Order: sequence, then C-alpha cells, then structure tokens
Amino acid sequence: MPRATSTYHQRIAEEKRALILTAATSLFLELGYDRTSLARVAERSGVSRATLFKQFPTKAALFDAMVTGSWSTAEDEDPPPAGDVVAGLSTIGHRYAELLGRAQMTDLFRIVIAELPRFPELAEAQFSHGKMPYFASVRDYLLAEREAGTVRVEDADLAATQFLGMISNYLFWPTLLVPGWEVGAERVAQVVDEAVRTFAARYATTGPAPE
Repeated sequence: MPRATSTYHQRIAEEKRALILTAATSLFLELGYDRTSLARVAERSGVSRATLFKQFPTKAALFDAMVTGSWSTAEDEDPPPAGDVVAGLSTIGHRYAELLGRAQMTDLFRIVIAELPRFPELAEAQFSHGKMPYFASVRDYLLAEREAGTVRVEDADLAATQFLGMISNYLFWPTLLVPGWEVGAERVAQVVDEAVRTFAARYATTGPAPE
C-alpha cells in the first residue's frame, strides 16, 4: 500500500476513534455506564457498528481507552533531565496543571464516582491505567534527582504524592464539588510555583532562591 494511502487511512481511523471516545464520554455522563451500549455510542458518534466493534470490542475496552486518553501527554513530553529540581518540577507541575484542566479529566472522574457503587472495576481501571502510570513517571523523576544528589528523598512515593497533591487540591478537586469553579492562568502559575518552592524547601539539597 502506498505510504500516502496508508497515512490517509490512519488519519481517518484516528478521527473516528476520537469521535467514538467523545460520544462515549457524553453518553456515560448522560445515561450512566450501565445504560450506555456500544450501539448507542456508534449511533451518537456517526460511525458504523462494525467500525466501533473493530476498535472497541467491549464497553470495558472503550472505557479503558477513555482513561488512557485522558491521562496521556504529548509524545515529546519526556521527563525533564535530572540536575535542577526546581526547573524540573516546574515543568512537571505546569504539565500536570494542563492535564487536570482538560474537560475530559473532570468528566472521567464524575463518571467513575457516579458508577463506583455498581461498577468498582471502573475505579480500578482509572487507577491502574491512568493515575498510577502518571504518578510513577513523577516518582521516577524524583528518584533520578535523588541519584543526581539534588534532593534528599527517602520515600519517593510520599514525596510525589505531596507534590501532585499541592496542585490538584486547588486546581482540580473543587471542580467536582463547586459549580463554576475556574482558575485563571495567573493563579495556576502561582499554585504551581508555590508547590515547587514548598517541595524544594523540604527536600532540595539547596533550597529555592528567595524572591
């Protein structure tokens, strides 16, 4: 198959996949996980059932893809190089803030929370396929900084939880509870900066420079 044709088909497949995931998210929020069928998703997304079943043979596979997509970052967003923990955590913090600011992230958590009593496997999928891989990348970065001698971290799991928590507790969790909760770009930058400085004051071998 010519490369141009192959690229074209790949692009069409990706566009249909995006339509399917958008439709699924909308239906899960409207009807709940149990009442949403793959047939409904196909109808809402405007793709054939055969196309949908080819990509997502089960509803669980569709939900797993939603989780993975919600937590995914750009392919070029490799962890920052170790050696400057303030600069590295600033990069990670702003990426995390952008991730939490996506509408699909809030939608995903709302679906999981609403369906948790009847479908605990959804929470497991969210934890194991979404949050944990992202968390592990931050933990591994802190371990690399420890090897570089820039931080004194004995419990990398706890340190990563503390750093991410300082950001999510202000930027994300209120969106699930407070109608209309919005944080402007300037405030987001301040939240990330304060989290970095607080972390560095506790763990860095040399603290952040005073303002």
